[in-house]
Amino acid sequence: MDNGYLNFDEYIRQGEPQKRERAEAWRVAIGLQAVDGLKTSEYLQEAARRNIEGEISIDEARELVKQYYITKTAHDEDDADREEADKVSSNIAKLLQTDAFTYSVAGLSAIHRAIFDGVFKHAGRFRDYDISKKEWVLEGDSVLYGRWQDLRMAIEYDLEQERQFDYTALTKKQMVEHLANFISGLWQIHPFAEGNTRTIAIFTIKYLRSQGFRVNNELFELNSWYFRNALVRANYRNLEKGINYNSEYLIRFFANLLLGEKWDLRNRYLHIHPTGEWRMQPNLATPEQVPHKYPTSTPQVPDKLHTDNLNIQKLVQIVGNTELSVKEIMECIGLKDRKNVLNLYLNPAIAEGYVCLLYPDKPRHPRQKYQLTMKGLALYNELKK
Repeated sequence: MDNGYLNFDEYIRQGEPQKRERAEAWRVAIGLQAVDGLKTSEYLQEAARRNIEGEISIDEARELVKQYYITKTAHDEDDADREEADKVSSNIAKLLQTDAFTYSVAGLSAIHRAIFDGVFKHAGRFRDYDISKKEWVLEGDSVLYGRWQDLRMAIEYDLEQERQFDYTALTKKQMVEHLANFISGLWQIHPFAEGNTRTIAIFTIKYLRSQGFRVNNELFELNSWYFRNALVRANYRNLEKGINYNSEYLIRFFANLLLGEKWDLRNRYLHIHPTGEWRMQPNLATPEQVPHKYPTSTPQVPDKLHTDNLNIQKLVQIVGNTELSVKEIMECIGLKDRKNVLNLYLNPAIAEGYVCLLYPDKPRHPRQKYQLTMKGLALYNELKK
């Protein structure tokens, strides 16, 4: 999907790391606008292309978009929506081109502020009134969102519960289920009056990156509306209608995202009363589940949490549930050359997202140690079997 103009796949296939990273950032930035039915302008697409090509910086691209709407003289009825889509897309692209991430209530608020800078006057501020939203998948009904008086406390609780959660011994499937439920609960609080889903999507991407996952931005580009409706279904219950909370659709989104599974992510499966042909959501990697209109020769999906690097496997088994210094790792491996341990073990494991620093913002911290990321723990659990 190129949103009518840019061919992101072309840049991503070229293999130039900087172009690929910029293209992936723009891909999800533009794709997420579909959550609110917004489309970007040709001008934004051209600014994105120039940034991807390296002709201009992301800040220059954002300034071009800003000035475009300040000086624009001809107007049409879609201008307000396109202006929001363009400014928000350029803001998200900047967020995704940096690794900075703060896991806190203030950090979540900062993401909203950065996304909607120059768009909403209330950017970064929590709502001060209760809300409800009519949903197509719920036949006009609404999810029950958090009370505005409880927003900060509810977010703090969810973040702290996740911080303390022990991923040790979880299977990959259990890990994905837990992550889906964590993001679902955070979304249901709905701290922001507008732009909540886009904010939670960016929080999700950056949180998963911090845990070692290279997130497939294409899923958010192509399936942002599915992502939102899956969050709706996970948080909706109507006992009078015999409908209970159902997180299976969201779990399948995360299974595609993190495990490389091939669930067919289309919105019609999520409706509370789907028609006959949409009652069973197929896994396109399983031939007997694939509708006739799909080819049945789907290639085998690789295990995205596995690595064939024996040094990384050994390091993951050594670190396990502990926190170890370089010296302690050297002793466990049986090597005396610090440089070899860094080049053969630690650096590759960090680069592939299995290991992270205990103090990532202070690489030279005197008490620096290394620990497994969530992705590393998933591999550790597999290797123990």
